[in-house]
Amino acid sequence: QLQASGGGLVQAGDSLRLSCAASGLNFGIYSMGWFRQAPGNVREFVAAISYRTRSTYYAGSVKGRFTISRGNSKNTVYLQMNSLKPEDTAAYYCAAAPQSTILSELRHSKQYHYWGQGTELTVSS
Repeated sequence: QLQASGGGLVQAGDSLRLSCAASGLNFGIYSMGWFRQAPGNVREFVAAISYRTRSTYYAGSVKGRFTISRGNSKNTVYLQMNSLKPEDTAAYYCAAAPQSTILSELRHSKQYHYWGQGTELTVSS
């Protein structure tokens, strides 16, 4: 129901945009988030955008470099990533949380009911 795409191999300092297309669910009533997991690490929160207010929330490690947005008419959420660093290398996952989830709680993976498959990003130095 969630299909992430757009990953690849880039160099440090480059930009890349990830997309996550939703199907089979009422996309417009879910808050959306991006998480990532590097090899040997736990899955970590990256960014989220609320269903109602379009407010956004970022992990400190990406704030100012990454931008999450959503196009409800296209049932798609995006993650624009600028000034990429080697430590951004990971598999990136999109996920959908109920509209009732408050913004600050969207950093917790347990709030999400639907997950897409990962899209791999490798940033070379």
